[in-house]
Amino acid sequence: MKAAVISFPGSNCDDDLVHAIRDVVGECAVKVPATATTLAGFDLVLVPGGFSYGDYLRSGAIAKFAPVMAALKQFAQAGGYVLGICNGFQILTEVGLLPGALQWNTSLQFICEPEPLVVANADTAFSSRYEAGQTITLPIAHGEGNYYADPATLAEIEANHQVVFRYAHNPNGSLNDIAGLTNVAGNVLGMMPHPERAVEQLIFGTDGLGVFESLVEATKEGVYAEN
Repeated sequence: MKAAVISFPGSNCDDDLVHAIRDVVGECAVKVPATATTLAGFDLVLVPGGFSYGDYLRSGAIAKFAPVMAALKQFAQAGGYVLGICNGFQILTEVGLLPGALQWNTSLQFICEPEPLVVANADTAFSSRYEAGQTITLPIAHGEGNYYADPATLAEIEANHQVVFRYAHNPNGSLNDIAGLTNVAGNVLGMMPHPERAVEQLIFGTDGLGVFESLVEATKEGVYAEN
């Protein structure tokens, strides 16, 4: 598997993703600047956490205009796997690759803590190494992680089984406890928790490994998941 990790001005989890994929999982990961205009040759594109462009206006609002976004949309529309984490999830909603939006946490406070999640759908390219209903713990670190979608969109998301992870104890007010969801095709996932920060027993445990191991398996099979 060859993964591209997009690096924006203000990204602070890009190196964590490279470490998780290259040093822990043993696959190839390359940082790609936000000024790039092609993503050719990659099996997976990751949009990392952080504060892209300082999160001015709102999280992800400026990043969606980065030159690499056209290539990212083309990659996703062709069926390539895309994973957006935290700020990356926010960017994917801003650019229209995922439905809904991420609002301020209901507490209006930045939350940084380990968070238990329930695997809602284990039949995706991002979650096949888990069991449906399994509880895992991943760290969260966000101020705008409160997932919102209008009632019709939310009903469609649930009907299509697009929710992959739900909060066991909702920390931010997200509708339907949504912590991570895919597009309808199942090849794009956005999630607020950080699996790349939970790939080694020494730090936060290894509950995040399943996301990357699932993607390794999916890319080697060359089959795009559909819910």
